[in-house]
Amino acid sequence: MDELAGSVFNAIGLDYLTWKYVHIVSSTLLFGTGLGTAFHMFMSHRTGDVRSIVTASRNTVLADWLFTTPAVLVQPFSGAMLAASLGLPLTSDWLVATYLLYVLVGACWLPVVWLQIRMHRYAAEALRTGRGLPNAYHRAARIWIALGWPAFISVLGIFYLMLFKQLPI
Repeated sequence: MDELAGSVFNAIGLDYLTWKYVHIVSSTLLFGTGLGTAFHMFMSHRTGDVRSIVTASRNTVLADWLFTTPAVLVQPFSGAMLAASLGLPLTSDWLVATYLLYVLVGACWLPVVWLQIRMHRYAAEALRTGRGLPNAYHRAARIWIALGWPAFISVLGIFYLMLFKQLPI
């Protein structure tokens, strides 16, 4: 373990198993909340029922703030603490691949959150006025769906790398 990482690790006073627990729970929240809210929002979108879409999109945005955002913040730190506790160089190939996938997930997730907020506003306005969902809603939904796939696949890749601690090739 390099000196700086070791001193941070020791200063915080948590042992390896505690960091592992924090990392696993936060990754579970990240993946589970993402998959669960995406499923709920997608299924409500498919119905075309504006009231359902308003509820699902509001709850999805709320879940992102309450669960996903804290997990996104905890993951890099807890991962660094785990690597430090194992004495792994932070430049290991598999860790660098993990960082790149994490950045890709974030590059998809940030616009997805913005799109969810917009989709909610479009649906709430449609509900309030009694008009149908505007084309802008449907365009946002298509982009939202398209961004979800690379994020989902990338998280599966991160799980693989965390488990096997090596590149698959």
